[in-house]
Amino acid sequence: QVQLVESGGGLVPPGGSVTLSCTISGSTLGSAVIGWFRQVPGKLREGLACSTANGRNYASPSVKDRSDLRRDNNKDVVSLRLDNLKPEDTALYTCAAELECFPGSPGSGSFYYTEPSTWGQGTQVTVSA
Repeated sequence: QVQLVESGGGLVPPGGSVTLSCTISGSTLGSAVIGWFRQVPGKLREGLACSTANGRNYASPSVKDRSDLRRDNNKDVVSLRLDNLKPEDTALYTCAAELECFPGSPGSGSFYYTEPSTWGQGTQVTVSA
């Protein structure tokens, strides 16, 4: 059974950066698709990024220009770095597995995803001075 554990969250000043890690256990990263999501209480969950086994990555327009998604198959870790953080980036960040990701409409810069089957517990990122 695949298990996911996130790490790297915390308190970050506006304009700062954070690198979130999603460590996979119970299986190898190998051919797995891993997605990163965030949620603020009272708001809809937002899909941020998706790492696929063929090397194609997807990112939401809200973070695309200030994010870096990396995949390390040797360590079974998918990391998401976010730069130039803003207070509105404050959220619980969660990774998920057993999903599929697809490119969005041409020119939209977005992506679609199926509902994941496996979720981590999440790591809180708070952007505040």
